[in-house]
Amino acid sequence: MSKEQIKYRLSGMTYTILIAELIWWALYIVAYFVLAPLIPELRFDNQTWTWIGLVGLLMNVIFLLLIRWKNNKLTQFGNQKLLPHFIQATSTFKTLLKFLLVRFAFAWLVIAIINPKFGTKEAEAKTEGIDIMLCLDVSNSMLAEDLKPNRLIKATRAISQLIDDLHGDRLGIIVFAGDAYVQLPITTDYGAAKLFLSNINTDIVPVQGTAVGKAIDLAMESFDFENGSNKSIIVISDGENHEDDAVASAERAKSKNVVVHTIGMGSTQGSPIPNYTGSRKNGFKQDKEGNVVVSKLDEQKLTQIAAAADGIFVRASNAQVGLKTLLEEIQQLDKVEFDTVVYTEYEDRFQWFAGISMLLLIIDTLISERKSQWFNQFNPLKKKGL
Repeated sequence: MSKEQIKYRLSGMTYTILIAELIWWALYIVAYFVLAPLIPELRFDNQTWTWIGLVGLLMNVIFLLLIRWKNNKLTQFGNQKLLPHFIQATSTFKTLLKFLLVRFAFAWLVIAIINPKFGTKEAEAKTEGIDIMLCLDVSNSMLAEDLKPNRLIKATRAISQLIDDLHGDRLGIIVFAGDAYVQLPITTDYGAAKLFLSNINTDIVPVQGTAVGKAIDLAMESFDFENGSNKSIIVISDGENHEDDAVASAERAKSKNVVVHTIGMGSTQGSPIPNYTGSRKNGFKQDKEGNVVVSKLDEQKLTQIAAAADGIFVRASNAQVGLKTLLEEIQQLDKVEFDTVVYTEYEDRFQWFAGISMLLLIIDTLISERKSQWFNQFNPLKKKGL
């Protein structure tokens, strides 16, 4: 047995790999740019991963360098005549075939990752949940800093976290001070809710005061009672109500089976209300006698409002505002289906390509690199020395 039978035929391997790559990429380009546009329902789920296919080219380079390194090591063997007695003859063709099976198993796996979708089916998406109206106090007293950084910012951050926890529930936002206004009509568009939330400040309502009752009444007007879903109102305020009878408004809400919960922002000891010139703090608000105004949490009033509509009162702290607690309470209510959307869904076909990849890998494990007389009879590259 000569050393040529031991060493791999690198040039033949290189030409074969080059031809195989050219055929593969030609077929890929024709399929992607010519055939794919002819299938109007074809979609690619992860098209951004197409570049991974280029890793296959790197596999070719690494394989050929490894074969060259093996040949060099065999050449450096001390006694070339004794080499065939120590090393069993290997088949260049079978070694190349095993590599190509792995190489194109990877190629088909990349296509599976891209996940071509074609063929459609209709699916229904049912939306069910609870209607929640948030009534947020934006009076000047909400600028008090007994909650850090202040009551209003603390409340808006908690609402933002609440929005992240909603799944199918509809949300609306009402802002109030001396009067109440709908900031966000009730919706399941949580992105819009966060956008409207970011624009809330104490200047958004022209009339100062704390009209909790008006906010509850406006929330009731904003509900769609025809859809039959359960409804809740959450009032977030320091409770210094001087404008109306909020307890009576809560009782009217209860008569329509709407629960009103309240969250108290601030401390019972109170805190002064900062004055701002632009974004710069400029002392504290004073009354007509020149005394610094101290805003205190009216816990008793907020507790009465919640009790009047079978709700619960939660006192906010620097650790947590309490919206998560109320959301858990609200979600115990029965959810009602209020929307059904019929849409077209494309069917995944990645299984086909992953299956081809798996089949090629199985075939690879069944082939040995050693020469065999039986396999050599069917070697299509035998005449070329492979």
